[in-house]
Amino acid sequence: MPAAEDLPDQKLVQKVSDIELVDVDGNKLKFGTVIADKKTIVVFVRQFFCGSCQQYVEQLASVPKEKLECANVELVVIGCGDWKPITHYADKIYAESTRTIYYELRMNSDGLGGTPAGEERKTYLKRGKLFNFLRSIWRGPLANPSLIGKQGDIAQLGGEFVFESEKCTFAHRMKHSEDHFEVVDLMKHVNVSL
Repeated sequence: MPAAEDLPDQKLVQKVSDIELVDVDGNKLKFGTVIADKKTIVVFVRQFFCGSCQQYVEQLASVPKEKLECANVELVVIGCGDWKPITHYADKIYAESTRTIYYELRMNSDGLGGTPAGEERKTYLKRGKLFNFLRSIWRGPLANPSLIGKQGDIAQLGGEFVFESEKCTFAHRMKHSEDHFEVVDLMKHVNVSL
């Protein structure tokens, strides 16, 4: 768990609550409306064509919705690209193409490197780097050529945050392109057992 100084304070949460997101239909809404009302896990993906992030979202999607509902937890995904690619991605997903929320929440933007030598790869990375690369191209530019350039900055790193009652209670910022927080451990932070 990160130190208290790594958590965005309430003033910063209020500031980012005014940042506009775009939903799957192109409608604009404030980040604050996404995290209002219940405990919310917000997963920031690197960019919409990232194969590692796609594997992570697939693992998140395997969490039974009933368990999230019983714990009164909402799960949303935000990417830094245009909103048009999100129609091919997931249900509760939003786009924030200016990356302002990424900057404000101190997520790094120099993340082209994978898992460092000597560090164990995350469990959501079931396939190798070559597969991720080819899958990213296949699901992205080849399958949807009109979306080229709309996926978001390929060097942007993401992270996972938990918000509750306008307060951030958990924060994890990726250190490299294969560093999303383990889903099982993330669920423990919101009292969802898998």
